[in-house]
Amino acid sequence: MKVKTILVSQPEPKTDQQSPFSILSEKQKVKIDFRSFIHVEGLTVREVRNQKIDLGKYSAIILTSRNAVDHFFRIAEEMRFKVPNELKYFCQSEAVAYYLQKYVVYRKRKIYVGKRTFPELCELIKKHKTEKFLLPSSDKLKDLIPESLNAMGIDWTRADLYRTVTSDLSDLEKVTYDVLVFFSPSGIQSLFKNFPEFKQNDTRIAVYGNSTVKAATEAGLKVDIAAPSPETPSMTMALEKYIKEVNKK
Repeated sequence: MKVKTILVSQPEPKTDQQSPFSILSEKQKVKIDFRSFIHVEGLTVREVRNQKIDLGKYSAIILTSRNAVDHFFRIAEEMRFKVPNELKYFCQSEAVAYYLQKYVVYRKRKIYVGKRTFPELCELIKKHKTEKFLLPSSDKLKDLIPESLNAMGIDWTRADLYRTVTSDLSDLEKVTYDVLVFFSPSGIQSLFKNFPEFKQNDTRIAVYGNSTVKAATEAGLKVDIAAPSPETPSMTMALEKYIKEVNKK
């Protein structure tokens, strides 16, 4: 069956330039909608204090996402904690470091930036083993992160500052798409929490990452499109390859 409509289970990309999805939509003449299947909620100050977190104890902070940045500074403000100028920031990627400028004057802070992955960031952290690190986190944390930090033998503390919550998708109950696109196991869980009787039928499932493939398969879904791969390192490339194949028939 040809692909005419796609639902991406994430918010629409906010960018001044054309996003890869908008380019895909124009090139392949398909309709692409965006809808976040999950969203983030901040923990309260009481919930954070119950974790015995004292922000003043830490000399460095590890930031793996923009959510981590937002909720660290939110909690600091709500606790009336003045973030010291001397605090060192270890950012997983340039995108996270750039986002940090929303809260601090970049050139006046000690900011260390990884290339993209967490193991790459660990190479920088290793050079500052004497620091006391705080890791702002959600309630769902990839095992790789604590395992990597523990392996280095550094002094670090995890602080859950926000949680991942299932979004209400009841308005989509009678809407169908040719392809559903997922980027995390949480998105798969949200689908079945909202629609316990969901039947895949002719809907194609596109997933990004091994953990999402695993979650989809365990939920009884047939994965039709998977990324990344050597041939299609991005989701939009994988979608385009599939659309070209099925729509020309």
